[in-house]
Formats: sequence, C-alpha cells, structure tokens
Amino acid sequence: MLDEINIQNVLFLDIETVPQVYNYADLPGNLKALWDNKWQYNKEITAQEQYKKSGIYAEFAKIICISVGFFKNDVFRMKSFYGDDEKQVLLDFKNLLDQHFNKKEHLLCAHNGKEFDFPFICRRMLINGVQIPKILNIAGKKPWEVAHLDTMELWKFGDYKNYTSLNLLAAVFNIPTPKDEISGSDVARVYYEEKDLEKIKRYCCKDVVTVARILQKYKTQEAVTEDKIELTD
Repeated sequence: MLDEINIQNVLFLDIETVPQVYNYADLPGNLKALWDNKWQYNKEITAQEQYKKSGIYAEFAKIICISVGFFKNDVFRMKSFYGDDEKQVLLDFKNLLDQHFNKKEHLLCAHNGKEFDFPFICRRMLINGVQIPKILNIAGKKPWEVAHLDTMELWKFGDYKNYTSLNLLAAVFNIPTPKDEISGSDVARVYYEEKDLEKIKRYCCKDVVTVARILQKYKTQEAVTEDKIELTD
C-alpha cells in the first residue's frame, strides 16, 4: 500500500487542543455535572487534577491550532491556522481542504489521527456549525474509501495492543524530537497562563514535520531536511 502512495498527494496535519475553561471550578453547572458523571473521579484525586484530562475530549475542549504541511516537489510547505476563535480556525482549515485537497487521490495523514485528530476536528466542526469537508467525512464510506493515513496505525502492523508515541518513533528513526520546547501536557498551561499561541504553533508545526518524516521513513525515503521546509503565514 505504501509503495502506491504518492507523498505529493498527502496533507500532513496535527492539532492542539485545550479545555474550554482552564479550571474545573469555572465549568458551567451542567457541564460540571456531566464531567463528573463521565468520570466519577477518584476521591483521592482532586477534581481539578482529573479535569486536566478534559483537553482530549471534544465535548469539553476546543481546538486552538491546526498545522498542516505538504510536499511540493522536494520542498515541504507548511501553514498554521490558530487563534482564540475556534470557529474561525475550523473555517480556515475547511477552506484549505475544500479548495486544495478535494480530489480522489488526496489523503490526510496524522499520528494517531484516526483515533484523535480526525474525529476531534469533525466533532468540533459540528459543535461550531461548520460543515464537515468531504475528505474528513467518513459516514457511509467503505474502509478502502476513507482517505486517511495514520502513522501510528501503520506502525502496528496488525498488533492492535501496541501504542507507540510520535516521540518514540522519532527517536528510533533518528529524527529530531518535536518535544524539545514543550510537550502536549504543557499546551493548556502555555495557552491559559503564558498566553503564548506562537509557542504552541511552533510545537504543532514540529509535530507535522515529524509525521511527514516518519511516513518518508516508512517508504524508505530520506527524511526532508530543515533547509527544504517553508513556513507560510
């Protein structure tokens, strides 16, 4: 399968998400009750500590950054959609997909994308009243019609109990780590306390480059070098 994929047709992406509110105490009453009902948290762990997990659940979180990248010949071009206005972030991303990644041969690729990034984007789009682009909407499609690649799933080789982080794959393939400035667990703090969206965008971009390099390694190709990466506004 990988041999048949033209990497020029792949849009690589990563998202960064945060809780809709930073503190458990600030959750509206109905959401607080629903969060408690969802988790029935351990009484030995404070509600605030438990709530730190909320950034990975679309019902309680929001997307603050979507970074994408694609190959144009040997250059890897990148762009980020980010900001406090989640709906605008989603609309801008949808625009890109609708205008430039809407053909049969196009594919989306993310690490753990099938379990996290792709469904999370779709859920947040519906919540924000944004129509899901064709390439993301898998309703009614047969498995071979779904235009999604997942570098974590590809690494499993059918071993469904295996979870391998992006950072670990970067290490085993001798790819620079994307976690050199912050990690995923820092994003909410950086967003709410430091208010540094630029730092989060840089982190998100590094993940996208790493995913692209890993897919290149899967195809036994040389990974794209820093001098071949272009960032656009």
